[in-house]
Amino acid sequence: MAGRTPIEIGLTTAIVAVTNDEPQVLVAGEAGRQDLPAGLPSGAFDPLSHRTFEIGLREWVTAQTALEIGYVEQLYTFGDRGRHARVGDTGPHMVSVGYLALTRVPDNVEGLRAAGASFQPWYRFFPWEDWRNGRPAILDEAIIPALTRWARTGSGRTERLRLCFGHGGTAWDEEKTLERYELLYSAGLIEEAQRDGRVAEVQGRLGESMRFDHRRILATAIARLRGKLKYRPVVFELMPAEFTLTELQRTVEAISGRHLHKQNFRRLVEGTELVEPTGEMSTATGGRPAALFRFRREVMQERHAPGLRLGVRR
Repeated sequence: MAGRTPIEIGLTTAIVAVTNDEPQVLVAGEAGRQDLPAGLPSGAFDPLSHRTFEIGLREWVTAQTALEIGYVEQLYTFGDRGRHARVGDTGPHMVSVGYLALTRVPDNVEGLRAAGASFQPWYRFFPWEDWRNGRPAILDEAIIPALTRWARTGSGRTERLRLCFGHGGTAWDEEKTLERYELLYSAGLIEEAQRDGRVAEVQGRLGESMRFDHRRILATAIARLRGKLKYRPVVFELMPAEFTLTELQRTVEAISGRHLHKQNFRRLVEGTELVEPTGEMSTATGGRPAALFRFRREVMQERHAPGLRLGVRR
């Protein structure tokens, strides 16, 4: 129809790996544009070339990062006004289908570097989400005071603060990553909100920003992955074929952003029968040799929801 803004479909993916006990996300660069914030691998869906969204996604990822991805699942469709368009723009508005992909960082990362891509710690973008060494200082130094002032100026805001950030005695829920990000956006506390014209409530940056709404897509991916740990064995997509229970625990801690009691974790893993010993020992621990385990894929046929049901943080 004449006068209507044309729409294009984009494909954007948060590609997650864990290395050195840190959750990493693949960010794609843009040749000659060092001034742009980080972005997730993305590209337009071409119905003439791509039979499905996922085929198009995999082609874009390979072209932009030289990485072949394995596990992929669709997250959500992102199409809010303002994510690409600005007043006076004549180009099409981009509606992006978001995806979560899990992989392992390749031994040779030269292909990634040549493509202008690199794995970056996701807590650079969400520093308030990492509780492995206790409550993040940024919460009490910047976020909670600013949100408390903001909450006093509108109905229902105090309740959102309480539920999202565990304020006022409510338990912190690691799965509410997206809700926390959206609350910070609503309050104008992050750079993306300021780019979209909201008044800044704090000076400085709360985590590194990403281009367009890619940090929102990443927040969605983190929340999905954290929730899925509890009912699907997706963590093993991030593990080598053989691993120690300590390596498995540290990977789960990295993703969930929380410290886990060693003996409780081991009882949980043994009770779910997700792993089995290989009969071999690892000497790479720097201390006593540790038993090696592997994922029991048969568990997927044995029961409906074979995940790691982590307890609630108080």
